[in-house]
Amino acid sequence: MLKNNPIFLMFLLVLVSQLHAQNDSLIIPISPDLEIGKLDNGLTYYLQQNQKPADIVELRMVVNTGSVMEDDDQLGLAHFLEHMAFNGTKSFEKNDIVSYLQSIGVEFGADLNAYTSFDETVYILPIPSAEFENLDKGFQILKEMMFDMTLHGDDIDAERGVVLEEYRTRLGAETRMLEKTLPAMMYGSKYVDRLPIGTKENLETFEHESLRRFYKDWYRPDLMGLIIVGDVEVEVMKDLMNKHFGDVPKSEVFREREVFPLPNHEDTKIAVASDPEAFVNRIQVMYKDRADRKEMKTVADYKSLLVDQLFSIMINARLNELANSSNPPFLSASSSYGGSYARSKNAYTSYGISPDVEKMPETLKAMLTENKRVLSHGFLYAELDRAKRSLLTRLENQAKEKNKVNSERIVSEYIRHFLENEAIPGIEWEFETATELVPNIELVEVSTRISDFIHPDNMVVIASRKEDGEESLLDEDTIKAIIAEVDATKVAAYEEADLRSEIVESVPESGTIIDRSYDEKLDLTRLTLSNGVRVAYKQTNFKNDQVLVQAYSNGGTSLIDEDDLQKTLLALQLNANAQAGYGGLAVSEMEKVMSGNSASLSSSIGAFSENISGNSAPKDLKSLLELIYLHHTSLNKDKDYFNAYINNIKGFYAGILSNPEYYFQITVSEEKNRGNKRYLSFPSEEDFDAIDYDETYQFHVDRFADANDFSYYFIGNFEAKELESLVETYLASLPTKEQQDEIIVPEFRTKDEYREFIVEKGTDPKSFVNIQWTENLPYDAATRIAADALSNVLTNKLIEKLREDESGVYGVGARSNFQEIPYSQLSFNILFPCGPENARDLIDFSLELVEQIKKEGVSESDLNKVKESYRVDHKENLESNGYWIDYISTTDRYKKNPHRIFKYEERIDALKAEDLQRVAIDFLDENYFLALLMPEEIIEKVVEDVDESVEPKDVLANYIKAIGGTDKLNGIKSLQVTYVGDFMGNEIKADVLSTKDEMVQTVSMGGNVMATITVNASGAQVAQMGNTMDLPPDMAADMQANVGIIPEFRMMENESLEVTGIENFEGIKAYAILTKGNTTTTTSYYAVESGLKIKQNVLIEMMGQVQSQDTSYGNYISFNGLLLPSTTSVPLGPQSVEATIRDVKINGEVVVAE
Repeated sequence: MLKNNPIFLMFLLVLVSQLHAQNDSLIIPISPDLEIGKLDNGLTYYLQQNQKPADIVELRMVVNTGSVMEDDDQLGLAHFLEHMAFNGTKSFEKNDIVSYLQSIGVEFGADLNAYTSFDETVYILPIPSAEFENLDKGFQILKEMMFDMTLHGDDIDAERGVVLEEYRTRLGAETRMLEKTLPAMMYGSKYVDRLPIGTKENLETFEHESLRRFYKDWYRPDLMGLIIVGDVEVEVMKDLMNKHFGDVPKSEVFREREVFPLPNHEDTKIAVASDPEAFVNRIQVMYKDRADRKEMKTVADYKSLLVDQLFSIMINARLNELANSSNPPFLSASSSYGGSYARSKNAYTSYGISPDVEKMPETLKAMLTENKRVLSHGFLYAELDRAKRSLLTRLENQAKEKNKVNSERIVSEYIRHFLENEAIPGIEWEFETATELVPNIELVEVSTRISDFIHPDNMVVIASRKEDGEESLLDEDTIKAIIAEVDATKVAAYEEADLRSEIVESVPESGTIIDRSYDEKLDLTRLTLSNGVRVAYKQTNFKNDQVLVQAYSNGGTSLIDEDDLQKTLLALQLNANAQAGYGGLAVSEMEKVMSGNSASLSSSIGAFSENISGNSAPKDLKSLLELIYLHHTSLNKDKDYFNAYINNIKGFYAGILSNPEYYFQITVSEEKNRGNKRYLSFPSEEDFDAIDYDETYQFHVDRFADANDFSYYFIGNFEAKELESLVETYLASLPTKEQQDEIIVPEFRTKDEYREFIVEKGTDPKSFVNIQWTENLPYDAATRIAADALSNVLTNKLIEKLREDESGVYGVGARSNFQEIPYSQLSFNILFPCGPENARDLIDFSLELVEQIKKEGVSESDLNKVKESYRVDHKENLESNGYWIDYISTTDRYKKNPHRIFKYEERIDALKAEDLQRVAIDFLDENYFLALLMPEEIIEKVVEDVDESVEPKDVLANYIKAIGGTDKLNGIKSLQVTYVGDFMGNEIKADVLSTKDEMVQTVSMGGNVMATITVNASGAQVAQMGNTMDLPPDMAADMQANVGIIPEFRMMENESLEVTGIENFEGIKAYAILTKGNTTTTTSYYAVESGLKIKQNVLIEMMGQVQSQDTSYGNYISFNGLLLPSTTSVPLGPQSVEATIRDVKINGEVVVAE
C-alpha cells in the first residue's frame, strides 16, 4: 500500500515540518474585540465595549514620554507636569476638575489618578456612563488635560510644595540605596540620572519655561495613545473621541522621541548598599540581554514566551521548595525573565530576601547554585508536566472569564501594546494556541533556555541590607568569591521522591444534611449538617470560573489564659504551624500535588475567631473541599519546619524597628495599649525563644478539631447538587464536640482622654501625624454610616486645605471604623505625612476644619459627592463574589438583618448633613490621641566649640561639687533610691542600691519582682523568674565601670574620656562627655551653668544592631545635702517611663526631701 512506501513517509515528514514552520511564522492577530486606529493628527486609539462593571467607562491617556526625556534643567518635570494637568485647563479652574468628578462619584486618588515613569506618563480617568453628559464632560476633561493646560506661574509655584512633599515621602533607606545601586544596574545609560521624582534642588528652583517647554515638546498627538474600554457602544466612543480629539492639530515641528539604550559591559557590575534604616536584606542577580528586546510578532515568538513561562514556573517551584525546607537559605526567592527599567532591553533576574545580614552570602550562593543546577542538569520530566498543567490551567481560567473581566484590567494590555508593541491577540487566541503548542514543547527546549539567560558579561549583582555597624559579610570581594566558588563547584542534579496523586489519602465516611432553608430575596440556601456544621451558599454568575469559600468559628486566641499567652500567641499570629503542611505532605509537596489545580486554601487563628478562606474553579471544587477537610483534621507536626520558619522570621523581625514608619506604628500601638495585658508587644529575640511548639501546635489542632461551631459560606458559579454532595462528604464528616465556644471579651478599653505621644525616629526631615478619637458606645448602624460619610467629606476638605491651599502635604485622609467585636467602639482618624517644620500648623488646620464642621455643618454639595461615590461603589459591589461572601458571613457573625442590603440606597438617600454634624459634635471632642513622628535630633548638635582648657575631669568635678561635693559623697557608704512610674497602666518600681563596690537594682511591676540585676567585682548577673544568668564579660565590664555611689567617681579614673562639644537642650547648654565601652558608647550631658547632669545617651550593640537609649534628669531636690533628680525619663523597650523618686535611704536611714 502507498502508506508503507518509505518515500511517501519521508515526503509526509517534510510536509508536516513545513506546515509547522509556516504556522510558526504566522503573525499574531489583534483581538477581534478591539478597534484600533489613528486619527489624522497621529493620535492612536483603542476602543472596546465591555460591560463589567456596568455603566463605567475607563479612559486612559498614555503619553510616550517620561523622565528619561527630560533635559538637564527639567529633572522631575515630567512628573511635575502630570500634577499640573489637574491644576487648571482652558475651561476648568484649579480644583474644578477634581470637584466635578467627585460630584459624579469619582474619587480623587482612588479612581482619578496618574503616574509617571522613566518612559511613560499615564492618566487614569474612570467615568460613570449612565448619563451621557457625564461621559461627554469626561472626554472634554481628558482632552484639556492633555492639550489645554494653563500652566500659570502662580499655580506652578503653588504646586511646588505638593510635589516636594511627595518627594519627602520617598526619602528613606530604599531611595538612598537605590541611588547607590542604580548606576550598576543601569550602567552607562541615561536612566541612572533620571529618577522620575527628580531632585529637590531642581523642584525648588526650576524656571516656569522649563516646564512649559517639556509640555510643548512631548505632549503631542503622535506620542499619545487614547484607550477607551467600558459599558458603551464603540460608535459612541468613536463619536466622543472625534468630537474632542479630532480637531487637535497635528504637530508640525517636533523633537525626536529617542529610545535610550542600555549599553553592554564585559565585566560583572557589583553594588553593595547599606542603610541604618533598612530592614529588608535583599540580593538581586541580573543578567541583561546582549541584544535589544525583540517584539513579539509571530506564533514562534509566542511559543518562546510560553517556554520562558514554563521555565519560570519550574525554577520558582525549586526556590519555593528551598524556602519551605527545614534549613531554608532565604525567606523567599524568585527568578524570571522579562523587562528591566529600560524599555529597550530584557533581563533574567534572580531575587532573594535574607532573614538577616549574616545569611546574605548563603542566600546569594543558593540562588546562583539553583541556576547552575538547571544549567548543568536541566529539569525533570515530572517538573515539566506539572508546569504545563499549571500554565494551561491559568490560561483556561482567564479564557473562561473573558466576558467577566473588569475594564480596568483590559486597559493594562493596551497600554503595553502602545508603548512596547506587546501582542494583544485576546485571551481566547492565547489559550487555543497554547493548547496546541504547550503539549509539544520538549524538555530540552525549556532546560536549555538558561544558557541564553546566563553569561558572565552584562551580569549585575546588587546587595542592599541593614547597616549594623559591623564589617559587611557581603562586600564586593565576597560576592566575586561566591560567584567563582559556584562556577567551580560541581552541582548535583535535582532529585525528588515519588508523591501520591491524591490530596486526601482516604475518603471520609459521609454525613448528611439534616436541615435546609432558602432565602428567596438573597437567593441564599442554608444547610445544617449532621455534625452541627452550618453551611450557606449562593450561586452567582459574576465570574464564570470562580468559587469562593469562607468559614469562621468564635473563640480565637481570646480563649488562651494570660499565663500561656507568651508561649503561644506570637506563633499563632505568624501562623507558624502551617509551615509544616497538612495531610502528611510538606508545603512544597502539596504544591506539586496541586499543580494544574486551581484550588487554594488558607486557615488561621485570629484574636477572636478561627478563619478559613479559599477559592477554586468550579472543576476543582472537590479539591477545595478536600483541602478544607485536611485543615480541620491533618495538621502535620514537624518541629524542624516550625523552628526553621521561626528562626528566619526572628532574624527578619530584628530589623523592622530600624524603619522609622514601622517603628512609629509599633510604638503608637503599644502606647495606646498600655494596661492591656493581652496585647502582644513587638517581639524580642527572647519572645521568639519563649515559644512553646507543643502548646502552640496543640492549641491550633484543638481549635480546628471541633467543627461544631464553624459556619461555612460558598459563593460562585457551581452546581448546587455537586456542592451539597461534597459538603456531606468532607464537612459533615468533620469531628465535632458538644461545646459552643464564645469570645472572651477583654477588660481593657482605650481611654477617652487627651494624650500627646511624640516618637523621634529617623534622620530624614519626615513627620507623620495620626489624630485619633475613640469612643466606647453601643453599636448603631446610622452612626456608622454618618461617621463614614463624615470621614469622606473631611478627607476632601483636608485635601483642599492642607494640599491645595497650604501645599503642606502630598496625601491626607480621614477614616472611621465602628467595630463590633470584641466590643463596640467607634474610632475616627486623621492621618498625613508632612515636613516636621509644618506639622504643628497642619495639625491646627486639621482641628480647625473639624471645629468648622461642628459649628457650620457640611454643605449639601460636599455630602452629595460622597453619596454619589457610595452609589457607584455599591452598584459595582453587587456584582462581586467577594463582596457577597463578606456580606453574608458578616451578617451571621454580627447577627444583622440579612435583608438590609436592599435598603442600602434608601439609607444613603436619607443621610443628612445634620447627621454628619451630630457625629462631629458628639465624638470629635477635645479628648483625642495625637501621635506625632518626628526625626531624631541630629547627632552633630554642637552649638559652639569647647575651650581647649576644659578637661573632662573638670566637668565631672563641677558635677560632683554641684550635687553636694566630694566630702559629702565620701561620707555616704550606701545610697538606696526608689523610683516609681506608670507602664501600660501598671505601677513599675525600681529600687537601686549603690555602694562603693556594688550596685543592685530590683525592678517590680504590680507588686511582683520582674528582675534583679547585680553588678560587682565578680561580674554582672540577672535574676529573673527563678533563673540567674551571668551577663557576657564585655557587657559586664561596661556595667562595672559605673558601679559606685555615683558613676562619675569611676569615670574620673577613665583616661579616654572626651569632651565632644557643647550642645543645646531646650535652651540649656551642656558639655557632652563621651565614654566608649566594649558594647556601649555613652554620652553624658552636664549643664555648663549649673554643672548638673541633664541627659544621657547610650548606644548599645545588640543582635547585630545599634540601639539608642536616652535618659533625662530633672527637678533636682536636696536630700540631706545630696542633690538628686526627682524626675527621670527612663527607656523601657521602645517606650519611655516617667519616673519620680518615692524614697531615699542614705547609709540605711530614710531621708526626706528638704
